[in-house]
Amino acid sequence: MSLSASQKSEVVGKYQRAKNDTGSPEVQVALLSTRIQNLTQHFNDHKHDHHSRYGLLKLINSRRKLLDYLKAKDQKRYQDLIASLGLRR
Repeated sequence: MSLSASQKSEVVGKYQRAKNDTGSPEVQVALLSTRIQNLTQHFNDHKHDHHSRYGLLKLINSRRKLLDYLKAKDQKRYQDLIASLGLRR
């Protein structure tokens, strides 16, 4: 359910703002979104896995907080990020 090192580096490479950027809100939201997608697929097979579902809710709340922060800080970056991730359809 967690990301492998290659998957993580691929996501970081796509969303980083500078060469060594791993902690910007864009990168954090992209990593959380990837983990959320993986867990969502996991729940198709394991409908009664309630412990992981609790973890999924925590991930969603973390992503929501980061998106709120980015929206308040820079509206353009927020719009670009949700468009590239496919959020808010």
